[in-house]
Amino acid sequence: MKRNFLRAAAVGTALFTAMPAPVLAAGKDYEFQLIEKEVKQGVETIAVKLIHKTSGRAIPDAVIFAKRIDMGPDKMEAMTAPLEPLPSTETGVYSFKTDLTMAGNWALSLGAKVQGEAETVQSKLIVKATP
Repeated sequence: MKRNFLRAAAVGTALFTAMPAPVLAAGKDYEFQLIEKEVKQGVETIAVKLIHKTSGRAIPDAVIFAKRIDMGPDKMEAMTAPLEPLPSTETGVYSFKTDLTMAGNWALSLGAKVQGEAETVQSKLIVKATP
């Protein structure tokens, strides 16, 4: 009886150690991608898609807690524009209404939390505003 118990315990331990540990993705495993890299100067909607890099899967329901748009790429970081979140119409797509008062390159900076992930997803994307 004791021998069967020890054998069962050994098999159970072997099975437990052979089980793969859950794999958690890091913030760097996700990225925002611009839907359109160029928009018209003035009131526009900028849309981005959040994807898991290795699977290419769109990530819905992320919480975007930091957002900013400025003309940093053209050496005018102080030139900012309002950035208002809009309701999502497509899985993994996040849209923002803005008023790009000047033609040029604008940096869209985003910080988000993906459900179930400890790390923050951070991105800085360049949007070109044309006259």
